[in-house]
Amino acid sequence: MSHNSFCSSPFEYRRRLSSEITIGNIKLGGNQPIRLQSMTNSITRNIQATVDQCIQIFEAGGELVRITTPTVADVGYVAEIKAELRKKGYHFPLVTDVHFSPKVAEAAAQVVEKVRINPGNYSETKFDINTADKDSEWNRQLAQIEEKFIQLLSICKSHGTALRIGVNHGSLSERIMSRFGDTPQGMVESAMEFLRICQKEKFLSVVISMKASNVLVMIQAYRMLVAQMNREGMNFPLHLGVTEAGEGEDGRIKSAVGIGALLADGIGDTIRVSLTEDPELEIPVAKKIVNYFEQRTTANAGIEGNNLEVDPFQYSRRNTKETGNIGGNSLPVVVGSFRKINTLEDQVAEIGWNFNSKTFTWSFTDQAADFIYLDEIPPSFTFPKEKSILLPFKKWNEKKHVSNIFPLLSLEEASNIKALSQPNFIIARLQDLNSLAEIDASNSVLIFESIRENPVAEMRACFAFLQKQQLSIPVILKKTYNETEMEQFQIKTSCDMGAILADGLGDGIWIENLVSSLEKEVNATAFGILQATRTRISKTEYISCPSCGRTLFDLQATCAKIRERTNHLKGLKIGIMGCIVNGPGEMADADYGYVGAGPGRITLYKSKVVVKKNLDENEAVEELINLIKENGDWLEPV
Repeated sequence: MSHNSFCSSPFEYRRRLSSEITIGNIKLGGNQPIRLQSMTNSITRNIQATVDQCIQIFEAGGELVRITTPTVADVGYVAEIKAELRKKGYHFPLVTDVHFSPKVAEAAAQVVEKVRINPGNYSETKFDINTADKDSEWNRQLAQIEEKFIQLLSICKSHGTALRIGVNHGSLSERIMSRFGDTPQGMVESAMEFLRICQKEKFLSVVISMKASNVLVMIQAYRMLVAQMNREGMNFPLHLGVTEAGEGEDGRIKSAVGIGALLADGIGDTIRVSLTEDPELEIPVAKKIVNYFEQRTTANAGIEGNNLEVDPFQYSRRNTKETGNIGGNSLPVVVGSFRKINTLEDQVAEIGWNFNSKTFTWSFTDQAADFIYLDEIPPSFTFPKEKSILLPFKKWNEKKHVSNIFPLLSLEEASNIKALSQPNFIIARLQDLNSLAEIDASNSVLIFESIRENPVAEMRACFAFLQKQQLSIPVILKKTYNETEMEQFQIKTSCDMGAILADGLGDGIWIENLVSSLEKEVNATAFGILQATRTRISKTEYISCPSCGRTLFDLQATCAKIRERTNHLKGLKIGIMGCIVNGPGEMADADYGYVGAGPGRITLYKSKVVVKKNLDENEAVEELINLIKENGDWLEPV
């Protein structure tokens, strides 16, 4: 299947027209704005603290707030919270977050405007894969799910309550896992079973989410769901989010990559950015993501036809000819640039190139840019042998005897010279690409520079052209921004570059910000995007939940402690989860897990296996370090 099975065209921005539903005093879906929401992390029975957090979220621009509701008693607290908010003049919808018990969902549906359930709540805990008639057992359990679920739908109908069917990659039922495994397809089938029941019962006030901490899984699951709904004549609205995205720049980049890739396809009616930070801080980030896409028009990117030969449901990198260390099986590269040159050896330290003036030697960090672009090289600059430099073609002619300095040519320059024996870099825009087919680019790398307001469509059009011309030239994606605020820069670049890399397109990225001279942050953003798309790992990955009323320890402080001790362990994935509801599942692909087991008590995991139970919170971080050491994954910090 192609992009057209879930979006109108990969070469234009056009929002998917979902059905419009009512949630309390707001409408969602259809032509309504993309709604913003967050979730409280206070203990629900602490009514005043939860009311205060709701108000902070609303004041920040949130339009819906979700509150954890683990028990029927908590439903009563939510009713008090709602009453207090109404007294204070806040009439935004409240959403209860229900886990484990359908009875809690039924009670909550009589109190709030929207209830979020997990399909796993309605499945039996065991599914015997060795039974003689697996299909019969499958259908028996499905009938039981329907019987229980219809009871909730009946209550929702009578109270005008909307429903979110929230599928999580890490909490698929054993029944779904037995047939589909821990896959996007399994997530889709888990959702579709419930949507078919909703359709049958004529209950249409439904929103669906397909969350995962793995951005690629999340993107694929949503796309597959929309394609399947299209086949079955459904158009339910969608809630977008990358679960357990983390904190700081990592959480923002990861969220923008996943949410942005789907918004670029026109998918999404409401979003939540899940950060391991105070809940109200999620809303400005979500707002910036949505605002970026509101600026786009439906104009086509200028490519004939609508064919893009990638599999949007399974990651596979575009097959290219390896040129130097770019393309083929090489990791995607990062290009940095310096327009104002003072003491270059000092400046390039910002992008991981460290020069020792005493020994005249270079060393490089794990996030050192592979290339830097310079308008010219200062006469005193000491060339590093391990990295490379790009120069304008005319300047390169003066330095072409140096093996790791490469020319950057326009298409006109490339057409007027004979083929070069060493790799060369040709910069071009979409309107220039026809000339590329007329020159010998056998030893070239294309730097595709996006300049239009819809960079995703424009970059896709570039790759469609290369596919049509059967050109396997490697491509570095280039985009220049003009942002005064670094967070805005991170969000825009992640939305643009992440969407393309997630489709397996692109052999490197080159991002610039004209306003800021913070080359260090720009470079870190480039590597963060590659890490989020799992196309190049350069640091430790933290899968940490955003905290909620179920969290059993100070999540932000604990994340800081663990990060301080482990952030040098490149490639290691560490899950830091507040409780067992989604924790073990969502960190399923983590190497190690730190999970709340009770007030002040921690359980440690190695992959999916519990190895240390009921540890004192004050000792648990040190025990995590010991566990990493025992399994041979520890390196001493340099």
